[in-house]
Amino acid sequence: MGALQSLPGQPEHIDLAEKTGFSLEQIGVLHKRFRQLSHNEETLRRDHFNEIPDLACNPIRAQIIEAFFDKRNYRQNGEGTVEEISFEDFLVVMSHFRPPSVHMTEEQRESVRREKLRFLFNMHDTDNDGTITLEEYRHVVEELLSRSGALGKETAKGIADAAMLEVASISVGHMEPDEFYEGITFEHFLKLLNGFEIESRMNIRFLNMDTTTLCK
Repeated sequence: MGALQSLPGQPEHIDLAEKTGFSLEQIGVLHKRFRQLSHNEETLRRDHFNEIPDLACNPIRAQIIEAFFDKRNYRQNGEGTVEEISFEDFLVVMSHFRPPSVHMTEEQRESVRREKLRFLFNMHDTDNDGTITLEEYRHVVEELLSRSGALGKETAKGIADAAMLEVASISVGHMEPDEFYEGITFEHFLKLLNGFEIESRMNIRFLNMDTTTLCK
């Protein structure tokens, strides 16, 4: 029997609870969402996500969808992408958006923060080379700015380039005129977001599911 026929409380869901931090009740809710989204199929494909109205107008919609198919986000040290995902894969990726528990120690909270930032970094390191390049960063900023309708593509491009130079100055300090900034490494990314409270702000809403409620 596949995961779609299983009910919360069965051994496989108990294992998923331990792996993701979700309660059995939360897994049951997400299981229903998965079934709705997949039309009761055993796996989800990218085209299934295209049917989500709440994602349609999101400026980083493509990155959010791709994150579900990126093996780096399955906590298995994988690389590359897949064409379909199982309920377990879906649940593991969803757990990245889950707020930290109020009962966590500082060490556990810091681990959650680092994992969330790694997830965000992976979303923008689209070629999986360990660096967010100028082109990748520019694409994200252009999408965010030009989708608003207030700025043209060229203006957005100029702002993105200027922002990347600012990032370079923060990450590596003074640069000579002939130096080339290769891009943001994960360690630079951590430095840039130092002090930014990402733990509870990183959430998504779709299919009437608000991940800010998935904290036990």
